[in-house]
Amino acid sequence: MGIHLDVNFNFKTEGYKRIADAVADANLTWLEIDTHDAPALAEIKRGAPCPIASCETLHGRREFKPFLDLYATDVAIVDVVWNGLLESAKIASMADVYEINVAPHNFYGHLCSAISATFSAIVPNFRVMEIDIDSAPWRDEFYSSVPVIDNGDLILPTGPGWGIDVNEKAVRAHPPKR
Repeated sequence: MGIHLDVNFNFKTEGYKRIADAVADANLTWLEIDTHDAPALAEIKRGAPCPIASCETLHGRREFKPFLDLYATDVAIVDVVWNGLLESAKIASMADVYEINVAPHNFYGHLCSAISATFSAIVPNFRVMEIDIDSAPWRDEFYSSVPVIDNGDLILPTGPGWGIDVNEKAVRAHPPKR
């Protein structure tokens, strides 16, 4: 299993460079850096001792384009739920032209895992899919089925649509606290 370090939006360019240098010996699968500044990310990537992943907060192909044009990331993280499956597939196709792999941004729950897994299965430049394995103890009750992971691989659901349904009775049993 590789180590992926996500430092979010917590630093500026200088700080990200220092973090990349500090983790050089960790042999990371990637260092995930969130920024909306494509030229700054490209500069960080040029000097980083490990692969750089980014872009999970971008919406649509136009926002991804400058990052791709500048080869600012080794892995473009695509939020399939925010962008939709069709737009996400188009983003992956654009990234593929630049020889850049993609990974879905996925931490919302089982339905989103099924949607992200579908994306992962249809794009040629898929790298890896994140999945939350810990959450509220009643989370599994919200769905007709839960993701099955076998030997590190998520098995695509086989039901209609996304292959998973929301259990509305269970959702109503856990209303949000106000």
